[in-house]
This record gives sequence, C-alpha cells and structure tokens, in this order.
Amino acid sequence: MDDHTEFWFAAGIVGIALILSAFFAGAETAFTAASRARILALENAGSRQAGIVNRILAGRERFIGAMLIGYNVVAIGAAAFTTGVLVHLFGKVGVLYATAALSVLVIAFAQVLPKTLAINNPDRIALASARPVAFAVGLLGPLALAVEALVRMLLRPFGLSIDAGRSILTPTEEIRGQVALLHREGGVEKAQRDMLGGLLDLGELTVAEVMVHRTKMRTIDAGLSSEEIVRAVLASPYTRMPLWRDSHENIVGVLHAKDLLRALDAAGGVAAGLKVEALALETWFVPDTTTLRDQLKAFLNRKTHFALVVDEYGEVMGLVTLEDILEEIVGDIADEHDVAVSGVRPQADGSVLAEGSVAVRDLNRAMDWNLPDAEATTVAGLVIHEARAIPDAGTAFNFHGFRFQVLRKARNRITSLRITRLTPVPAARREA
Repeated sequence: MDDHTEFWFAAGIVGIALILSAFFAGAETAFTAASRARILALENAGSRQAGIVNRILAGRERFIGAMLIGYNVVAIGAAAFTTGVLVHLFGKVGVLYATAALSVLVIAFAQVLPKTLAINNPDRIALASARPVAFAVGLLGPLALAVEALVRMLLRPFGLSIDAGRSILTPTEEIRGQVALLHREGGVEKAQRDMLGGLLDLGELTVAEVMVHRTKMRTIDAGLSSEEIVRAVLASPYTRMPLWRDSHENIVGVLHAKDLLRALDAAGGVAAGLKVEALALETWFVPDTTTLRDQLKAFLNRKTHFALVVDEYGEVMGLVTLEDILEEIVGDIADEHDVAVSGVRPQADGSVLAEGSVAVRDLNRAMDWNLPDAEATTVAGLVIHEARAIPDAGTAFNFHGFRFQVLRKARNRITSLRITRLTPVPAARREA
C-alpha cells in the first residue's frame, strides 16, 4: 500500500470513528435530556420507539456505561490508528499532526456538534436512535456492568457508594422544580404553575395556615331573639354561621341559612316562634395541625364544607371551609355575595400596600414573589418574626430583599404595611 493510499485509508477510518463517536455522545445526551413524561405518553399512544427508549432508561447505569465504553473505545482506537499511520508517513512529527488534527475533529464533530443537536431536540433524537442504541447497549451492556462492578469494588474500601450521588429530592420537589423551570422557559403560564404548586402543597400546608382566624369569624349569639338572628343571617354574606352562648369560645352549633329559611317558611314567615338553636348542625372540630390533603378527604367523606379549628388546648382558633382549600389550588374564588377585601394594592412607584392579615402565600401568588412562609402565616407575622418585636408605625425593616414599612398599628396588631422590592441585599439585614 503506497503512502497516498495509506493516507486516505487512515482518513476513512477516522471518519467512521468520528461518526461512531458522535453517535455515542449524542445518544447519551439525548436519552439523558429526554422528557420521561412525553416519552411515556408516546409509548401509551402506541409508539414502539418510545417503548424502547423507556426500557433503555429503566437500566440507566447500564445505558450510560455502554455509551461511555463505546465512545472511548472508538476514540482511542481512532487516535492510535491515526497516530501510527501519520508517524509512518511523516516520521516523529506525525505525532503532533495526529494530536492537533484529532483534537479539533473530536471536539468539534464528535462532542460539541452532536451534543448541541441532541440537547436542542432530545426527544426526537432519542426516538430516532432508539433501535441502534438498543443494539449498542445489548452489545456493550455486559461489559458496562462488569466495569461498574469493578468500580464499586474499588470504591468500597474508601466508604464511597455509587448510589450516594442520587437525587435527594422527593418526587414532589422534583415535580415542583420541573414546573418552575417550565414556567421560567415560558412553557407553563403563571396561573398553571400556581395551580400545580397549590395541588402539591396540600400535603404540606395545615388548616391553621388557610383558616379564617377567630378575630374575623362571623358568629351569632344564640341568646339573641329569633328575629335578631334571622336579620343577622340575612345580613351575612355566608351561608353557615357558628352559634355561641355565654362566650365566643362556647360554640353550640353551626346554623345553615337554608335550614333557617325553610323553618321560617314553615312558620309562615313569623320568626318569633323559631327555636334557632335546635336548627343548628352539630359542630365539627378539627386539630390545627391537620394537613389540607387530609382535611379535603374528610370534607368529602363527611359531605360537609365547614369545620372549626382548635389548638392543642381545645381553644377555637378559627374556621376552615372547603372553599378555603380549593382556593389554595385555583386562587381566590369570588361570588356575587363576597365582600370585596383590598388586601393587596400595587402602587405606581412599584411598592405594594398590604394589610397585615394578608397571608404571605397569597402575597407571593399575587406578586409572583418568594417570601418565606415557614415561620409566619401572615405578612404582619413575618415582620414580627424578623424584627423579634412588635414594631411601631413608621418603622422600616429590610430583609429577604424587600423593605417593609409599618404604616398603621392597632394595639399589638400591624394592620397596614408598605412593601418595596429591593436590589439583592445580604440575608436578614435589617434597619430600624
């Protein structure tokens, strides 16, 4: 074989090696970045290629090992062959020629190009290469398993485990992170993200975080006359009203407006003779630590929409309804009888006027912020928690990248604040 023939023979071998290297590198990237959810949907729709992709990904370690072995064997073999041919043609300087040429070709055509194509079209490329990849995994898989066993054996004396690097996130956290990423990339709208996030939060939030606090509960004194109770029910925007006797803490029942109106109709419209307390439904008390998921199931099982929330001492803290839980998923539900509450009012200068009783979670949803709500449920509670005191009106604090200025205070309650988003500041920095 003359020198000219040897050169073109070497070029052909290098070309084939580059194609195989690009195949292994691109396949690894495509299969790793492919959406498992979309591939599973395609398999359920009858796609054979999608079924192959899912079977390959089920043995992820074997797949990655086979791709790495295939890529390295081809790349090393091509480098060795090319170096030998070029040294034969050009002498010792052929080593430099081989190193320079293969470095450019491997990086550009066997790494950057296939990986770029794969990361931009992972699903399509994974499906298109499913059968060749399955063949490669079947051929190189046993060798990959042997190499993996050898690596495990070598790491065991050092107390290291291959499985230790797996994700520590729970499935719920992974879903939440994926939804947040899709929202950032424009694939999921804010309303959809909030709904999915609210659904995932049902197992973490408690009824104490969404309940109507007892200071805002609409209740009726059972000691009032029947006429006064009827007028109070008609004046209320709610259909269920807790009845108390002697003390607001002593709830004796829950009066449903429909039951009262039926009794009033049966009495010919005369309220004087009604025994209102006898019409009241039995009070249902639930612990404040009950999760929203459990409370939702309980509402469905009991076929009721209303419960009173009590603390560990049995004291009434507030009330929770089915609507309160649904609003955590779909957002505020307003009807023609709801009383408009201006709890959050964005201003022209970019600041936000908020009532102290506004839930931090609701403020985050309304403004697309990320204020922490682990230590406090309301905005006022967050300020008090960070300030470690009950601040006076006019006091301002900077924390979590926001400026909180107390506008009004009633006794020990912060009733109104101005919140302004700042440029990033050191965590927990405050100024009074």
